Amino acid sequence: MKKLALDDAILLKIEKPARYIGNEINAVCKDKSQIDIRFCMCFPDLYEIGMSHLGIQILYDMFNRRGDVWCERVYSPWVDLDRILREQRIPLFALESQDPVKDFDFLGITLQYEMCYTNVLQILDLSQIPLLAKERGEEDPIVIGGGPCACNPEPLADFFDLFYIGEGETSYDALLDLYKEHRENGGGRTAFLEKAAGIPGIYVPSLYEITYHPDGTIASVEPKSPQVPRKVQRQVVSDLSDTVYPQKPLVPFIKVTQDRVVLEIQRGCIRGCRFCQAGMLYRPTRERDLEMLEHAAHRMLESTGHEEISLSSLSSSDYSRLPELAAYLMEHFRDQGVNISLPSLRIDAFSLDVMSKIQDVRKSSITFAPEAGSQRLRDVINKGLTEEVILEGAGAAFEGGWNKVKLYFMLGLPTETEEDEKHIAWLADKIARRYYEIPKDQRNGKCQITVSTSFFVPKPFTPFQWARMCTREEFLDKAHTVNMEIKDQLNRKSIKYNWHEADVTVLEGVFARGDRRLSRLLLRAYEKGCLFDSWTESFDNKRWMEAFEETETDLLFYTTRSRGKEEIFPWDFVDSGVTKKFLYQEWEKAQKEIITPNCRQTCQGCGAGRYGTGICFSHESAKEG
Repeated sequence: MKKLALDDAILLKIEKPARYIGNEINAVCKDKSQIDIRFCMCFPDLYEIGMSHLGIQILYDMFNRRGDVWCERVYSPWVDLDRILREQRIPLFALESQDPVKDFDFLGITLQYEMCYTNVLQILDLSQIPLLAKERGEEDPIVIGGGPCACNPEPLADFFDLFYIGEGETSYDALLDLYKEHRENGGGRTAFLEKAAGIPGIYVPSLYEITYHPDGTIASVEPKSPQVPRKVQRQVVSDLSDTVYPQKPLVPFIKVTQDRVVLEIQRGCIRGCRFCQAGMLYRPTRERDLEMLEHAAHRMLESTGHEEISLSSLSSSDYSRLPELAAYLMEHFRDQGVNISLPSLRIDAFSLDVMSKIQDVRKSSITFAPEAGSQRLRDVINKGLTEEVILEGAGAAFEGGWNKVKLYFMLGLPTETEEDEKHIAWLADKIARRYYEIPKDQRNGKCQITVSTSFFVPKPFTPFQWARMCTREEFLDKAHTVNMEIKDQLNRKSIKYNWHEADVTVLEGVFARGDRRLSRLLLRAYEKGCLFDSWTESFDNKRWMEAFEETETDLLFYTTRSRGKEEIFPWDFVDSGVTKKFLYQEWEKAQKEIITPNCRQTCQGCGAGRYGTGICFSHESAKEG
């Protein structure tokens, strides 16, 4: 029986001790004397959030399949335990062994959201690992960053030894093999990092020199030696059906955000929405085989005891075998009381037909994401939805028994006008009117429409990366316009409106678009007490604004400034697969309100065809490009 890093007296003082004790079902424990590499996988947020993340489950399973590696986990301690660890100088520990994180060979931190960046510093600090990579010695772990935010790792460059760019199933084995060989030969930390830079997808920030123009924009990004690649190729899994997938996912002791089996049916999206980073980054669209998914569903449900299975994808409706998969899951698991959920569906008759078969409509709401209220603006963002399709979809949902609808929109999109903003309220009212066209005796109670607006952030590797971002005040003015217009609608009592925090969005934009000079800002904010910034009760914008002032960082330089065609972006050293030329063409088409067909209709030659897999593989023009 392992000895817990925290004694009973401490466990009794903190909220939800089960976050920190390990020993969950399907957790992997190994004999330390029989392994060569210890890898601690970190999700820099609460246990309940991190345990719901599929990427961690995949890598945890993949690493632990190796006989020479033991992968363990650590999550951000909540503020109660954070305080105790600091006061008593207890080093942060991994869940499986309860050993200090600082004793591991690697600390891998997944970067899912910019507002978790101060939590990254918390993990390093509590682990008693030097915050700055240049101050670490031979006994410190190699600190790796990965995940979607690693596509622009520059704001965190000073804190990481290396970054893994892309999908983790491809190059991690090569990295671990290199480390094992290098250490057996007595090699040191610096030499290992230099060798690691030669592995596809590995970026070592200390091996690059950045220069700047007088106006603050980047003049050049140069490798410090000829052995270091000028471009880092984002890694992509060619065959999703012939790769690792967790057969025995970890099962938490306490309720987490997504307490269910997650079945990833495909990666990528054919749609090409111009605001969507994931839709561009995860090209080309690749599907998992039906047989592989059926087998995985059986194994995961048997090994976890979960009573729900969620089909995960950026756009589940576009999975070509969805009807067969849904039918199979219902046939084999419905009588066992297993619920099947289908997020990320489009508004069309096909999706509603599938949903009506697998969901109890009286217990659930249905979610639509028009993203923009007016047709003009939906064309700008290449959403590919007409108002007619939206209203037909809503009508079909209402007639199918749904009466709760969630609508997601964005505010602050490029070219947006006040009329576009008002269209959000008008569209919500039209959807409500469609419900009340149903005879009263056939309605399922009162119609409930929840309108939610997030604020637009121009993300790297999207056509909108050249766009300016709104100020906090502009965002709030837009939300006020929508709110007032909703109050003027006939069906206002059926419509509820809420919007995202503008202060948080502005900071998200800074770090999404920023360069490595932001490391000073991030460190100062952490020193001032900024932590768990994605949590409303913890976020303190006043401290952040003080940090901007104290580090003389120009917030507007990173947000409201438009980018020119020739500007070098901090992330331009990453080859994402999709070319910058294609993204700029899409930016120009957006300003002309020109729609681009989806990938199944016509190949646009975005560049992802070079991978020779997925949707692109069927397009001769893509293969030739």
